[in-house]
Amino acid sequence: MASFSERFTQGSASQYPIRSTLEAKSSPEGVDLYSRFFLAGALCCAITHGAVTPIDVVKTRIQLEPTVYNKGMVGGFRQIIAKEGAGALLTGLGPTAAGYFLQGGFKFGGYELFKKLIVSKMSNETAVENRMAIYLGASAAAEFFADIALCPLEATRIRLVSQPTFANGLLGGFARIAREEGLGGFYAGFGPILFKQIPYNMAKFATMEVVLENAIAAYGKTKSELSGGEATAFNLGSGLIAGFAAATISQPADTLLSKINKQKALPGETITGRLAKMAGELGFRGLFTGLPTRLIMVGTITAGQFSIYGELKGRLGATNTVEISKAA
Repeated sequence: MASFSERFTQGSASQYPIRSTLEAKSSPEGVDLYSRFFLAGALCCAITHGAVTPIDVVKTRIQLEPTVYNKGMVGGFRQIIAKEGAGALLTGLGPTAAGYFLQGGFKFGGYELFKKLIVSKMSNETAVENRMAIYLGASAAAEFFADIALCPLEATRIRLVSQPTFANGLLGGFARIAREEGLGGFYAGFGPILFKQIPYNMAKFATMEVVLENAIAAYGKTKSELSGGEATAFNLGSGLIAGFAAATISQPADTLLSKINKQKALPGETITGRLAKMAGELGFRGLFTGLPTRLIMVGTITAGQFSIYGELKGRLGATNTVEISKAA
């Protein structure tokens, strides 16, 4: 019987998303391979999330103060600049870049790892037939561990954005939360962030895989036959659609996460009680506050991430990956 690597990989001829046209000089395995996946994922997420920090600042303000920032995304930019200066749009850049560097590494690297672990327990035919379940399971497991790393930095970012005078940057904000609230202050939003990020990541990876597979099938080529320009176009287009799906599904939890991290809990308040109270106060419509802005932000981020990730994997020689798409 063929080995696992023979059944599920084709060296540099096949990878997820679509491989770079640069050929790998070697085929790393084990820790070496997955550390490269981690680095590629960490860099693509830090770059993309850092680049859209101004949009995220506006989105967070709209969620937290909808009666003040009620003029849409462009109007929100103007309000913040007029009131606090252009520099305010970069509030939270430090924790954003640091947090999503860690989260991106665990998210993408974990997805590759868990996908391999799952498919190694079944035949090629079974894996292909159940690929949607594999995508969903691998992305959910990866996101859980990614959120453990992200949560403290996301709590710091939201506090800095929602309370501009809270601290002067990442280190000051992190130290103040640690001093005044302890570990609980960093993980007050862990439940909401799981509720937000796990469905988000499942929708993101599964949608990307399905859209990519069907788009390439309609195009009439396999992944390995695409040129560099074609691969980039497919990654960007599929990533944009995946971002829209993920943003819509996770929007209510994103709103609650912003709310719960805005201020510390009152004595005796539980996280569950706070979430239930906030959801009741906001209502269905309120939970989707800021969605248009977030669609733009998440769609752009996701398209950029998959494009950058595919290119970085090629440059790092991390092309020895599990491939179960029919478009391979």
